[in-house]
Amino acid sequence: SNDDLSSPKEIKKKTNNLQTEEGTKMKPAHLCRERERERKRERERERKRMREKERKRENERERERERERERERERKKENERKRERERERKRMREKERKR
Repeated sequence: SNDDLSSPKEIKKKTNNLQTEEGTKMKPAHLCRERERERKRERERERKRMREKERKRENERERERERERERERERKKENERKRERERERKRMREKERKR
């Protein structure tokens, strides 16, 4: 009957034994599935590597921003010290002038 030939099991059997144009047997379906799983695992590993790289780059950028903020704080402190010294000099000059 036609139903037997179109059942999934029969189709699988037929496709497992198909011949290619060169006359060599095609890979059995389970090997195809295994290769497909392997490719999937490889793609997953690749995505994982890319995520890891991106994470490292992001961390590096964050550290760079932190260093920049630190340098900015240092500049502000230094400027404040300069202003303070300048005020001190002015006071000294005022004292001298008053004498």
